[in-house]
Amino acid sequence: MTLEVRTVPADIPEVDELLDAYLDEREATFPSAQGTYSRKRTPAAEFTPPNGVFAVAYDDGLAVGCGGLRRIADDTAGDRPDVRFEVKHVFVTPAGRGKGVATALMDTLEAAAAELGATAIVLDTNDSLVAAGAMYRGRGYERVHPFNDNPNATAWYRKPVRR
Repeated sequence: MTLEVRTVPADIPEVDELLDAYLDEREATFPSAQGTYSRKRTPAAEFTPPNGVFAVAYDDGLAVGCGGLRRIADDTAGDRPDVRFEVKHVFVTPAGRGKGVATALMDTLEAAAAELGATAIVLDTNDSLVAAGAMYRGRGYERVHPFNDNPNATAWYRKPVRR
């Protein structure tokens, strides 16, 4: 396996294929007790520097994972406002799972957040995604109160950006 993560425009064909696979899988596995999965894709323009980036992981040239980062409204509560960037659409194909792809994607997105001036990285997820929650907590993300109204989310996380 030769893993490479590249930042790419969020409107290239392999991004569309990865995001379609992500949304298909989430829709198929979404907990029925929570209702219907809301199929919503973040507009590609929101993943454009200086307001964000999109990353794709390639294993021997095959796209096996993706994730985006976008600027959201600063959190002005508290003593020091947070310049927040949100992680979106982290997905690894079945062929890429268990190979460190998600870790490599998160490394890239977190480094980009620091370069773009973030003081905090936030994300939301669903508690049914046990491995994702464990990965985020293992990377230093802590649960916080909801910062958006994503109907698919049951957990919200924040991590300060270290400089």
